[in-house]
Amino acid sequence: MHYVETSREALADVLVSVGPDADTLCEGWKSRHLSAHLLIRENSALSAGIFLPLLRGPMENRLEQLADAAQDLSVYLELVDRFRAGPIKFSPFRIRQVNRTANLLEYFVHTEDVRRARSRWAPRHLDEDYVEALWSDLTHRAKFMYAKSPVGVILVRRDGTRFVAKRAANSVAVIGHVGELVMHSHGRQSHALVTLEGSPESIKILTGLANPLD
Repeated sequence: MHYVETSREALADVLVSVGPDADTLCEGWKSRHLSAHLLIRENSALSAGIFLPLLRGPMENRLEQLADAAQDLSVYLELVDRFRAGPIKFSPFRIRQVNRTANLLEYFVHTEDVRRARSRWAPRHLDEDYVEALWSDLTHRAKFMYAKSPVGVILVRRDGTRFVAKRAANSVAVIGHVGELVMHSHGRQSHALVTLEGSPESIKILTGLANPLD
């Protein structure tokens, strides 16, 4: 829980620092859209639209309404403060394990979505325990995240620790610090500081994927 809450604070801080109209790595979204997404995700039944097509339209409409209103700086800051305060009383995200499982990688990636959309950025220095928490979550999800990859994927930490995310006859080793592997696995391939090792054909296939989940 410690890292989830500190990650929430880090995400809220970076959203405040850039203001409502900053670019993000989320296609079509400014920082105000991302803030609206975060609030809806934790506090509204419309968040089910992430998975249910029937609710996707109403969810997206509500997101646009919040984002439009947040063009005003004071409204935007209030939106971020509501996210920083945590989920409402009856949100499933109030359950400790749900919060831990659903939010650690989510908050890390979205923090980087804001940071890395700028022309100048550098990787953050992460506490060792935080890195291990990210790695643990990543290895629990990586097989699902790369399930549709037509080539095998082996995630390799800089210390040499390896995890086979997808088995196939032809594989690519994705090598980098844990945070960079997290970004790669979440479809931010062009913004992840990783090295790829494998046949040229396999690397071309992997780098051609817009998102391993697609």
